[in-house]
Amino acid sequence: MRPTFRRLLAATTATALVVPITSASASGTSRAVPSIAWGSCGDAPAVAAFQCASVEVPTDYDRPGGATTTIALTRLPASDPARRIGSLFTNPGGPGGSGVAFVQQYAASYRPEVRARFDIVGFDPRGVGKSDPVTCFPTAAEELAAVKDLPAFPMTRAEVREFTRTNARIGLGCATTSPDRVAHYSTANVARDMDLLRQAVGDEKLSYVGYSYGTFLGATYAKLFPDNVRALALDGTWRPDAYSGSAADSRPVGERLGQTTAGAEVFAQFKAECAKAGPSGCALAGLGDPGQVAERLLERLKTQPVDLTLPDGSQLRVTYALMVATIFSTLYTPADWPDLAALMAQLAAPSKRTLKASTEGAKLLGQKEEYASVGGSLQPCVEARQTGRPLAYQAYADAADRAAPHFGRLRVWTGLMCEFQPIRDTDAFRGPWTKLEVDEPVLVIGTRYDPATPYEHTRPYADLYRDGRLLTVNGWGHTTIGKSSCADSVLTRYLVELKAPVDGTSCAQDRRPFG
Repeated sequence: MRPTFRRLLAATTATALVVPITSASASGTSRAVPSIAWGSCGDAPAVAAFQCASVEVPTDYDRPGGATTTIALTRLPASDPARRIGSLFTNPGGPGGSGVAFVQQYAASYRPEVRARFDIVGFDPRGVGKSDPVTCFPTAAEELAAVKDLPAFPMTRAEVREFTRTNARIGLGCATTSPDRVAHYSTANVARDMDLLRQAVGDEKLSYVGYSYGTFLGATYAKLFPDNVRALALDGTWRPDAYSGSAADSRPVGERLGQTTAGAEVFAQFKAECAKAGPSGCALAGLGDPGQVAERLLERLKTQPVDLTLPDGSQLRVTYALMVATIFSTLYTPADWPDLAALMAQLAAPSKRTLKASTEGAKLLGQKEEYASVGGSLQPCVEARQTGRPLAYQAYADAADRAAPHFGRLRVWTGLMCEFQPIRDTDAFRGPWTKLEVDEPVLVIGTRYDPATPYEHTRPYADLYRDGRLLTVNGWGHTTIGKSSCADSVLTRYLVELKAPVDGTSCAQDRRPFG
């Protein structure tokens, strides 16, 4: 589950035609396979190389001839059409990440051999972005007004009451504003959509790369369509059983996924790497031991927030909760760790209560991101087990924070709105997550220090598959894209040649965080 919303890129879509070709679904029903009419993505130079389209898929796969849902998609055509293997489907995670934006931003990160042999395809999952998005208020302005002053997590009793009221309003609002969309919003239906899109692009079997939540989508696809897999590469794994939950483990989903302890572990790495880099490489080290300086700063922010003047002249109050959320999100990307250290050093040694933020610091604090609906990230509400005890979240948060300071509280409160969202998708797949009967080797990638998808979950995830091949990247951050040329080579060989590495292979990252 991502801690902040990513920028959604605009794309002009072309209308698709539906032809009377049918295909059997995982439940044995049949539905029409859409014909994709690829067209322009607009006039912006950044998307000139891409094509865009939209198709209609069944809203409810139990009623394939009924209402439909629009799916927006994009592709970067293979640069060597004569040697084209097929399409490579992707999912950037979230849940709620735009697959269209991901491909248009990151397709160039794949090796030339991959871009030559595959059309790289991204789609906004149902309920997200341009794919009939789930919304929780009648207008974006109303939603923004409801959430703009909401802290990352509450600290005082008054904040707990207001945080709970607002999350209840949001959860109930989603069920009121988008009931039909929420009711068919599960990952299982996204997997069914992806299988329909696979057929629409003419591929006999699926080639897929999924990141973070996208690994849960990959596991769900493998469960529903095991015979339709050509290649599955799954980077930054969500353990399906931990996410889905059970009677034996009904903790909040953010805690079940291990993000509380993983965040604390990677923050410890941040402080240790800063100390190794010294003052010349890490600004925080210039104030003393980075661990002690960071902890003193966080403790002080609990009672003494700092006001920052942003580059545009506006004011931002940096609270403890905002700082913890900023740290957690920045731990995803080691290249940004020097900027985080500089921001923390500035806050730790202010000459006055009001400071002027650097452009880099303002970006880390979440400024200048475009507005996106919270409804796009609510898959856990319709398919994962909830605690059923929304008023007990304070106790859950206190216990988690004792075990994982700072990040225990942050991640526990993340799923509160789901406790108030009453709709569940009856077509969701919730387990059991026993052996996934995919014949082909499955490439499973884990980063040793990942704040969002802990490394300790990677081996159990790989073991779900008949032939899961684990690749460990010895480094830091969330997922490996753009971080390790060694891992890029392994992924390229797997996708292009279907040659999976020996189970237990390891790679290094190309640079250290403060290198």
